[in-house]
Amino acid sequence: YCQYETHQWDEDYDREPDDVYEPEFQFHQNVEHGVPFHQRTLGCASECFCPPNFPSSMYCDNRKLKTIPDIPMHIQQLYLQFNEIEAVTEHPFINATHLKEINLSHNKIKSHKIDHGVFTKFSNLLQLHLEHNNLEEFPFPLPKSLERLLLGYNEISRLQTNAMDGLINLTMLDLCYNHLHDSMFKEKTLFKMKKLMQLNLCSNRLESMPPNLPSSLMYLSLENNSIASIPENYFKELPELRTLRMSHNKLQDIPYNIFNLSNLRELNIGHNKLKQAFYIPRNLEHLYIEYNEIENINATVMCPSINPLHYNHLTYIRADQNKLKEPISSYIFFCFPHMHTI
Repeated sequence: YCQYETHQWDEDYDREPDDVYEPEFQFHQNVEHGVPFHQRTLGCASECFCPPNFPSSMYCDNRKLKTIPDIPMHIQQLYLQFNEIEAVTEHPFINATHLKEINLSHNKIKSHKIDHGVFTKFSNLLQLHLEHNNLEEFPFPLPKSLERLLLGYNEISRLQTNAMDGLINLTMLDLCYNHLHDSMFKEKTLFKMKKLMQLNLCSNRLESMPPNLPSSLMYLSLENNSIASIPENYFKELPELRTLRMSHNKLQDIPYNIFNLSNLRELNIGHNKLKQAFYIPRNLEHLYIEYNEIENINATVMCPSINPLHYNHLTYIRADQNKLKEPISSYIFFCFPHMHTI
Protein backbone atom coordinates (compact mmCIF):
# COMPACT_ATOMS: atom_id res chain seq x y z
CA TYR A 1 0.00 0.00 0.00
CA CYS A 2 2.88 2.41 0.61
CA GLN A 3 4.41 4.11 -2.41
CA TYR A 4 8.12 3.53 -2.17
CA GLU A 5 8.89 3.21 -5.84
CA THR A 6 9.69 6.86 -6.49
CA HIS A 7 12.00 7.37 -3.53
CA GLN A 8 15.38 5.69 -3.53
CA TRP A 9 15.67 5.92 0.26
CA ASP A 10 12.78 3.49 0.64
CA GLU A 11 14.29 0.70 -1.40
CA ASP A 12 14.27 -1.43 1.75
CA TYR A 13 10.55 -2.16 1.27
CA ASP A 14 10.71 -3.00 -2.42
CA ARG A 15 11.70 -6.63 -1.97
CA GLU A 16 9.00 -9.25 -2.37
CA PRO A 17 9.11 -11.99 0.31
CA ASP A 18 9.71 -14.74 -2.22
CA ASP A 19 12.49 -12.97 -4.10
CA VAL A 20 15.79 -14.83 -4.20
CA TYR A 21 18.33 -12.64 -2.47
CA GLU A 22 21.52 -12.06 -4.42
CA PRO A 23 24.49 -10.79 -2.38
CA GLU A 24 26.07 -7.62 -3.66
CA PHE A 25 29.34 -9.48 -4.19
CA GLN A 26 29.57 -13.08 -5.34
CA PHE A 27 32.69 -14.79 -4.06
CA HIS A 28 33.87 -18.29 -4.78
CA GLN A 29 37.18 -18.93 -3.08
CA ASN A 30 39.86 -20.37 -5.29
CA VAL A 31 41.07 -23.47 -3.43
CA GLU A 32 44.39 -23.46 -5.25
CA HIS A 33 45.36 -19.93 -4.39
CA GLY A 34 43.70 -19.77 -0.98
CA VAL A 35 42.49 -16.59 0.71
CA PRO A 36 42.94 -13.33 -1.24
CA PHE A 37 45.89 -11.13 -0.28
CA HIS A 38 43.91 -8.41 1.53
CA GLN A 39 41.92 -11.02 3.42
CA ARG A 40 45.16 -12.45 4.86
CA THR A 41 46.91 -9.17 5.62
CA LEU A 42 44.09 -7.12 7.11
CA GLY A 43 42.02 -9.96 8.52
CA CYS A 44 38.54 -11.16 7.65
CA ALA A 45 36.21 -13.55 9.46
CA SER A 46 36.37 -16.99 7.89
CA GLU A 47 32.57 -17.01 7.51
CA CYS A 48 32.61 -13.78 5.49
CA PHE A 49 34.11 -12.12 2.44
CA CYS A 50 36.23 -8.95 2.38
CA PRO A 51 36.60 -7.80 -1.24
CA PRO A 52 40.15 -6.80 -2.22
CA ASN A 53 38.81 -3.62 -3.80
CA PHE A 54 36.84 -2.75 -0.64
CA PRO A 55 39.07 -3.97 2.20
CA SER A 56 37.13 -2.00 4.84
CA SER A 57 33.89 -3.87 4.04
CA MET A 58 32.98 -7.32 5.35
CA TYR A 59 30.14 -9.28 3.71
CA CYS A 60 28.59 -11.94 5.94
CA ASP A 61 25.11 -11.75 4.47
CA ASN A 62 22.88 -14.67 3.51
CA ARG A 63 25.08 -17.35 5.12
CA LYS A 64 22.73 -18.89 7.71
CA LEU A 65 24.82 -17.48 10.55
CA LYS A 66 23.37 -17.84 14.05
CA THR A 67 25.96 -15.65 15.77
CA ILE A 68 27.98 -12.59 14.79
CA PRO A 69 31.60 -13.44 13.91
CA ASP A 70 34.52 -11.48 15.36
CA ILE A 71 34.90 -8.16 13.57
CA PRO A 72 38.46 -7.01 12.70
CA MET A 73 39.54 -3.53 13.76
CA HIS A 74 39.79 -2.06 10.25
CA ILE A 75 36.23 -2.91 9.16
CA GLN A 76 33.96 0.11 8.51
CA GLN A 77 31.00 -1.48 6.69
CA LEU A 78 29.53 -4.67 8.12
CA TYR A 79 26.82 -6.61 6.28
CA LEU A 80 25.05 -9.34 8.26
CA GLN A 81 21.57 -9.24 6.71
CA PHE A 82 19.55 -12.35 5.81
CA ASN A 83 20.91 -14.66 8.49
CA GLU A 84 19.51 -16.34 11.61
CA ILE A 85 21.17 -14.15 14.22
CA GLU A 86 19.22 -13.90 17.49
CA ALA A 87 21.50 -11.81 19.71
CA VAL A 88 23.86 -8.82 19.48
CA THR A 89 26.56 -9.18 22.12
CA GLU A 90 29.64 -7.10 22.88
CA HIS A 91 32.27 -9.80 22.34
CA PRO A 92 32.40 -9.83 18.48
CA PHE A 93 32.82 -6.04 18.47
CA ILE A 94 35.69 -5.76 20.97
CA ASN A 95 38.18 -4.67 18.31
CA ALA A 96 35.70 -3.02 15.92
CA THR A 97 36.10 0.66 16.72
CA HIS A 98 35.83 2.14 13.21
CA LEU A 99 32.42 0.91 12.10
CA LYS A 100 30.36 3.38 10.05
CA GLU A 101 27.59 1.09 8.82
CA ILE A 102 26.03 -2.05 10.31
CA ASN A 103 23.34 -4.02 8.52
CA LEU A 104 21.60 -6.59 10.74
CA SER A 105 18.30 -6.60 8.86
CA HIS A 106 16.34 -9.80 8.14
CA ASN A 107 17.45 -11.72 11.21
CA LYS A 108 15.73 -12.96 14.42
CA ILE A 109 16.99 -10.39 16.92
CA LYS A 110 14.91 -9.61 20.01
CA SER A 111 15.32 -6.51 22.17
CA HIS A 112 16.33 -8.32 25.35
CA LYS A 113 19.12 -10.10 23.48
CA ILE A 114 20.93 -6.88 22.55
CA ASP A 115 23.64 -6.13 25.12
CA HIS A 116 23.07 -2.75 26.75
CA GLY A 117 25.30 -0.11 25.17
CA VAL A 118 26.70 -2.45 22.51
CA PHE A 119 26.25 0.22 19.80
CA THR A 120 27.35 3.28 21.78
CA LYS A 121 31.07 2.49 21.49
CA PHE A 122 30.88 3.13 17.74
CA SER A 123 31.46 6.88 17.76
CA ASN A 124 31.66 6.95 13.93
CA LEU A 125 28.52 4.90 13.22
CA LEU A 126 26.36 6.63 10.60
CA GLN A 127 23.90 3.95 9.49
CA LEU A 128 22.22 1.12 11.41
CA HIS A 129 19.84 -1.39 9.80
CA LEU A 130 17.68 -3.45 12.15
CA GLU A 131 14.56 -3.80 10.01
CA HIS A 132 12.84 -7.18 9.64
CA ASN A 133 13.67 -8.52 13.10
CA ASN A 134 11.68 -9.26 16.27
CA LEU A 135 12.38 -6.10 18.25
CA GLU A 136 9.72 -5.17 20.80
CA GLU A 137 11.37 -1.97 22.02
CA PHE A 138 13.15 1.00 20.46
CA PRO A 139 16.88 0.19 20.80
CA PHE A 140 18.60 2.22 23.51
CA PRO A 141 21.18 3.65 23.92
CA LEU A 142 22.49 4.52 20.46
CA PRO A 143 25.48 6.65 19.39
CA LYS A 144 24.76 10.32 18.69
CA SER A 145 26.73 10.05 15.42
CA LEU A 146 23.87 8.09 13.76
CA GLU A 147 22.39 9.66 10.62
CA ARG A 148 20.15 6.85 9.33
CA LEU A 149 18.24 4.41 11.55
CA LEU A 150 16.03 1.75 9.97
CA LEU A 151 13.71 -0.19 12.30
CA GLY A 152 10.84 -1.11 10.00
CA TYR A 153 9.07 -4.48 10.10
CA ASN A 154 9.54 -5.22 13.80
CA GLU A 155 7.15 -5.43 16.77
CA ILE A 156 8.15 -2.20 18.50
CA SER A 157 5.51 -0.93 20.91
CA ARG A 158 7.67 0.51 23.70
CA LEU A 159 9.95 3.49 23.92
CA GLN A 160 12.12 4.26 26.94
CA THR A 161 11.96 7.81 28.26
CA ASN A 162 14.53 10.00 26.50
CA ALA A 163 15.54 7.11 24.23
CA MET A 164 15.68 9.45 21.22
CA ASP A 165 17.11 12.50 22.94
CA GLY A 166 20.70 11.83 21.94
CA LEU A 167 20.01 11.25 18.24
CA ILE A 168 20.74 14.85 17.29
CA ASN A 169 22.36 14.01 13.94
CA LEU A 170 19.64 11.70 12.64
CA THR A 171 18.38 12.62 9.15
CA MET A 172 16.28 9.51 8.44
CA LEU A 173 14.18 7.43 10.85
CA ASP A 174 12.17 4.47 9.60
CA LEU A 175 9.63 2.93 12.00
CA CYS A 176 7.12 1.59 9.47
CA TYR A 177 5.34 -1.71 10.13
CA ASN A 178 5.55 -1.75 13.91
CA HIS A 179 3.01 -1.47 16.76
CA LEU A 180 3.39 2.22 17.61
CA HIS A 181 0.57 3.99 19.47
CA ASP A 182 -0.12 7.71 19.96
CA SER A 183 1.13 7.50 23.54
CA MET A 184 4.70 7.01 22.33
CA PHE A 185 4.71 10.51 20.85
CA LYS A 186 2.95 12.49 23.58
CA GLU A 187 6.13 14.18 24.77
CA LYS A 188 8.51 16.04 22.46
CA THR A 189 9.93 12.69 21.44
CA LEU A 190 11.11 13.74 17.98
CA PHE A 191 11.42 17.48 18.42
CA LYS A 192 15.11 17.45 19.37
CA MET A 193 16.09 15.80 16.09
CA LYS A 194 16.87 19.12 14.45
CA LYS A 195 18.38 17.49 11.35
CA LEU A 196 15.63 14.95 10.68
CA MET A 197 14.48 15.09 7.05
CA GLN A 198 12.62 11.81 6.57
CA LEU A 199 10.22 10.16 9.03
CA ASN A 200 8.46 6.89 8.15
CA LEU A 201 5.62 5.91 10.48
CA CYS A 202 3.46 3.98 8.02
CA SER A 203 1.55 0.84 9.00
CA ASN A 204 1.35 1.39 12.73
CA ARG A 205 -1.54 1.99 15.15
CA LEU A 206 -1.64 5.78 15.19
CA GLU A 207 -5.01 7.50 15.58
CA SER A 208 -3.78 11.10 15.52
CA MET A 209 -1.02 13.13 13.89
CA PRO A 210 2.32 12.81 15.73
CA PRO A 211 2.92 16.10 17.58
CA ASN A 212 6.01 18.31 17.86
CA LEU A 213 7.84 17.22 14.74
CA PRO A 214 11.11 19.01 13.89
CA SER A 215 10.86 21.87 11.39
CA SER A 216 13.60 20.29 9.25
CA LEU A 217 11.27 17.50 8.07
CA MET A 218 10.95 17.10 4.29
CA TYR A 219 9.28 13.68 3.92
CA LEU A 220 6.52 12.33 6.16
CA SER A 221 4.99 8.87 5.68
CA LEU A 222 1.84 8.06 7.69
CA GLU A 223 0.08 5.56 5.40
CA ASN A 224 -1.92 2.67 6.80
CA ASN A 225 -2.83 4.08 10.18
CA SER A 226 -6.19 5.13 11.68
CA ILE A 227 -5.80 8.92 11.61
CA ALA A 228 -9.18 10.63 11.31
CA SER A 229 -8.30 14.34 11.38
CA ILE A 230 -5.53 16.92 11.03
CA PRO A 231 -5.33 19.90 13.43
CA GLU A 232 -5.82 23.19 11.59
CA ASN A 233 -2.33 24.63 12.10
CA TYR A 234 -0.52 21.32 12.17
CA PHE A 235 1.80 21.98 9.19
CA LYS A 236 2.68 25.54 10.16
CA GLU A 237 5.81 24.25 11.90
CA LEU A 238 6.85 22.12 8.91
CA PRO A 239 7.78 24.68 6.24
CA GLU A 240 10.26 22.37 4.47
CA LEU A 241 7.83 19.50 3.86
CA ARG A 242 8.12 18.19 0.27
CA THR A 243 6.25 14.90 0.42
CA LEU A 244 3.26 13.91 2.54
CA ARG A 245 1.79 10.42 2.30
CA MET A 246 -1.36 9.67 4.27
CA SER A 247 -3.21 7.11 2.17
CA HIS A 248 -5.21 4.35 3.86
CA ASN A 249 -6.30 6.33 6.92
CA LYS A 250 -9.72 7.55 8.11
CA LEU A 251 -9.59 11.21 7.09
CA GLN A 252 -13.01 12.79 6.55
CA ASP A 253 -13.18 16.56 7.00
CA ILE A 254 -9.96 18.51 6.67
CA PRO A 255 -9.43 22.30 6.85
CA TYR A 256 -9.60 23.99 3.44
CA ASN A 257 -6.08 25.47 3.62
CA ILE A 258 -4.46 22.63 5.54
CA PHE A 259 -1.98 21.78 2.75
CA ASN A 260 -0.97 25.35 1.94
CA LEU A 261 2.75 24.62 2.10
CA SER A 262 5.08 26.45 -0.25
CA ASN A 263 7.48 23.52 -0.71
CA LEU A 264 5.00 20.64 -0.97
CA ARG A 265 5.56 18.63 -4.17
CA GLU A 266 3.68 15.38 -3.60
CA LEU A 267 0.47 14.78 -1.65
CA ASN A 268 -1.07 11.34 -1.30
CA ILE A 269 -4.33 11.12 0.65
CA GLY A 270 -5.97 8.36 -1.36
CA HIS A 271 -8.03 5.63 0.32
CA ASN A 272 -9.66 7.87 2.92
CA LYS A 273 -13.21 9.24 3.40
CA LEU A 274 -12.79 12.76 2.06
CA LYS A 275 -15.91 14.33 0.58
CA GLN A 276 -14.72 17.74 -0.67
CA ALA A 277 -11.90 19.27 -2.66
CA PHE A 278 -9.40 21.59 -0.95
CA TYR A 279 -6.86 24.29 -1.75
CA ILE A 280 -3.90 23.18 -3.88
CA PRO A 281 -0.58 24.92 -3.13
CA ARG A 282 1.22 26.46 -6.10
CA ASN A 283 4.27 24.16 -6.12
CA LEU A 284 2.40 20.86 -5.74
CA GLU A 285 3.12 18.56 -8.70
CA HIS A 286 1.44 15.22 -7.91
CA LEU A 287 -1.91 14.76 -6.17
CA TYR A 288 -3.44 11.41 -5.21
CA ILE A 289 -7.04 11.49 -3.97
CA GLU A 290 -8.30 8.15 -5.34
CA TYR A 291 -10.69 5.93 -3.37
CA ASN A 292 -12.41 8.68 -1.40
CA GLU A 293 -16.03 9.90 -1.37
CA ILE A 294 -15.57 13.10 -3.35
CA GLU A 295 -18.63 14.03 -5.41
CA ASN A 296 -17.31 17.14 -7.14
CA ILE A 297 -13.78 18.22 -8.01
CA ASN A 298 -14.40 21.94 -7.93
CA ALA A 299 -11.51 23.54 -9.78
CA THR A 300 -12.29 27.02 -8.43
CA VAL A 301 -12.04 25.67 -4.90
CA MET A 302 -8.72 24.03 -5.63
CA CYS A 303 -7.46 27.10 -7.48
CA PRO A 304 -9.41 30.25 -6.49
CA SER A 305 -7.29 32.59 -8.64
CA ILE A 306 -4.89 32.53 -11.59
CA ASN A 307 -1.62 34.44 -11.58
CA PRO A 308 0.01 34.48 -15.04
CA LEU A 309 3.38 35.26 -13.45
CA HIS A 310 3.18 32.38 -10.99
CA TYR A 311 1.38 29.42 -12.50
CA ASN A 312 0.50 26.36 -10.46
CA HIS A 313 2.82 23.42 -11.03
CA LEU A 314 0.34 20.55 -10.73
CA THR A 315 0.91 17.98 -13.50
CA TYR A 316 -0.89 14.86 -12.27
CA ILE A 317 -4.14 14.09 -10.44
CA ARG A 318 -5.35 10.62 -9.62
CA ALA A 319 -9.04 10.79 -8.67
CA ASP A 320 -10.48 7.42 -9.70
CA GLN A 321 -12.83 5.43 -7.44
CA ASN A 322 -14.62 8.44 -5.97
CA LYS A 323 -18.31 9.44 -6.27
CA LEU A 324 -18.02 12.08 -8.97
CA LYS A 325 -21.40 13.12 -10.36
CA GLU A 326 -20.20 15.42 -13.13
CA PRO A 327 -17.13 15.91 -15.34
CA ILE A 328 -14.23 17.98 -14.15
CA SER A 329 -14.50 21.54 -15.48
CA SER A 330 -12.11 22.53 -18.28
CA TYR A 331 -11.17 25.49 -16.08
CA ILE A 332 -8.77 23.14 -14.36
CA PHE A 333 -6.44 23.35 -17.39
CA PHE A 334 -6.32 27.14 -17.19
CA CYS A 335 -5.52 27.03 -13.52
CA PHE A 336 -3.03 24.17 -13.87
CA PRO A 337 -1.43 24.74 -17.31
CA HIS A 338 1.21 22.07 -16.73
CA MET A 339 -1.39 19.34 -16.21
CA HIS A 340 -0.76 16.29 -18.41
CA THR A 341 -2.67 13.47 -16.66
CA ILE A 342 -5.99 13.23 -14.82
